[in-house]
Amino acid sequence: MSEINHQTVEKKQIIKAVIFALVLSVIILVSAVLPAEYGIDPIGTGKLFGFSKLHVPENAEENQQETTTQKVFPLIKMEKAGSGPEVKRPVEADNPAPEKQFAEREDTIEVIVPAGKGIEYKIYMLKYGKMKYEWTTNKGIVYFDFHGEVKQAKEVNDVYFESYTLAYSNNMVGTFYAPYEGKHGWFFRNNEKKDIIVTIKLKGQYSI
Repeated sequence: MSEINHQTVEKKQIIKAVIFALVLSVIILVSAVLPAEYGIDPIGTGKLFGFSKLHVPENAEENQQETTTQKVFPLIKMEKAGSGPEVKRPVEADNPAPEKQFAEREDTIEVIVPAGKGIEYKIYMLKYGKMKYEWTTNKGIVYFDFHGEVKQAKEVNDVYFESYTLAYSNNMVGTFYAPYEGKHGWFFRNNEKKDIIVTIKLKGQYSI
């Protein structure tokens, strides 16, 4: 019977192979596994090769549910826009515009809307005064009614007002051209369980 020759692997070769396998494993772990599975990208390969896109955070489903919930709000009907039909539009709304408007100014105001409550913030404008505005919340969504009240010669119990915009949002930007002299501004309502801060930026012809 002929003898079978077994190939002998040297100890050094085994050690080299083990070290090479360990190094290769570490490279794969750092460059691919960590970005894809845990969102950790220490050397930037996850972003470079697209592995980071495979990572799904544990709270992603919860955040998605919150986002979806925030987008569903009660419908706002046309009847909510302004005073009811029993309140007549005052004659002062048709007064002519003044020859001179307020000097242009710029302000930033923070309004705290308490949890479960509403609050108003208004400025005073002359007829045909112009203004740019921007407001945003620090968190959450608020219901708002952007409206104006006519300045009347005599005080009345039922104040006439017109709504320019009603919606649910966390941000709004626009320009405004006062249709009559009086107070113009926002009613904010916070339906959340924590206070919300609304930061309002104004620029234009108005008085605070």
